[in-house]
Amino acid sequence: MALAAAVLVAGGCGGGGDDGGDPLRNVPDGSGLREQLRGAEAPAAADFPATDGRSLQELADSLTGGPEAGLAGQQFTVGRNRLAFGVIDPSGGFLYGKTAVYVAPTPDARARGPYVAPVDLLVTDPPFRSRQAAAETDLFAGVYAADVPFGKAGDWSVLTVTESAGGLVAATAQVEVDTASEDRVPAVGEPAPEVQTDTIASAKGDEAAIDTRIPPAPRLHETSFTEVVGSKPVALLFATPQLCQSRVCGPVTDIALQLEASYGDRMEFIHQEVYVDNDPSKGLRAPLKRFNLRSEPWLFVVGADGRVTSRLEGSFGLQAFERAINTAL
Repeated sequence: MALAAAVLVAGGCGGGGDDGGDPLRNVPDGSGLREQLRGAEAPAAADFPATDGRSLQELADSLTGGPEAGLAGQQFTVGRNRLAFGVIDPSGGFLYGKTAVYVAPTPDARARGPYVAPVDLLVTDPPFRSRQAAAETDLFAGVYAADVPFGKAGDWSVLTVTESAGGLVAATAQVEVDTASEDRVPAVGEPAPEVQTDTIASAKGDEAAIDTRIPPAPRLHETSFTEVVGSKPVALLFATPQLCQSRVCGPVTDIALQLEASYGDRMEFIHQEVYVDNDPSKGLRAPLKRFNLRSEPWLFVVGADGRVTSRLEGSFGLQAFERAINTAL
């Protein structure tokens, strides 16, 4: 099984149900998906092979191939990083089970890991679900995320290992790691750029011009970022639900809307579309350029002092979003 780069995960979100306080209540029951996700929530290092001094390639060769790993982010720096991804089975569906990650600077270098990757749910309560998400037939119900250390800049090989009905299966990917000086995206502890985000007022009431979500979420477009940054905590989400290259912007925008209902009295929630006139051919809107973003979606949580307390790139579920919010509270 050759270690190589992978294609970005594509997926949506949907489902329904009512099982009280069960976090999986909105995942369709009867297909086994709910139990698969439940089993993927709490992996342990002991569930996966020890490296025993083997190279990443040797570890890969000892496992069954078949799935693909789709990374949900592009920005990695030397040090500890959140590595988020999905696993796609040979039939094109999403594979859920206990999962961990191994990494090495090259396939022939000694493998490091396993770094456990619990699944984080993307399925919101029905009142907060967009029409795009509700219409998805291939349910992207959760995203994996591991806390992975990268010791130096350059290309790194990645091996994901997932428990399936037939045993452990492996998938490969590759990431490029920058030095801290190469990371131009506002980092935790740095002041957030005071950008003017789009609002219903600035769009003269044309919500569709500033929100590709169906239906639009006006609660996320009442206030411009520059009006509140430095005076109260803010959750600023850059996402384009209809035009997202990875199709994960819809679920994360739905999550923002759901969490705003719980935390909106303590912090401001703002959504910013990505492309000028919602047309990818016209380039990025000014706020994304000010934040030096080269991918989407991105979440920046900013404290009342105007400094970034958390940032998340790519796909992130309810737990990761909520943890990020609490860094500013």
